[in-house]
Amino acid sequence: MEENISEVDLAYQILSEAGKDNPIYFKKLIRQIIAKKNKVVQNEAAAISEIYTMINMDSRFQHAGDGLWGLTDWYPPETKRRTATKTTTAK
Repeated sequence: MEENISEVDLAYQILSEAGKDNPIYFKKLIRQIIAKKNKVVQNEAAAISEIYTMINMDSRFQHAGDGLWGLTDWYPPETKRRTATKTTTAK
């Protein structure tokens, strides 16, 4: 049934199962997603890029450094992603 869920939801599931102390290298994570979805891939680099972008845009995921990804919930608030706020100054 994993073919029916989105790539990012599957990434969340894989990381949840791996556990808090086990961030996963992005290529390994994406290859697991492709395998679980039984996805036919013509160009692995393009598939990795596409799924990586989806993960990067989803606030449930946190880059842990050196190509490793974990879940935002694993990290203390001061290390979580910060949303850039646009400030304007009056002239």
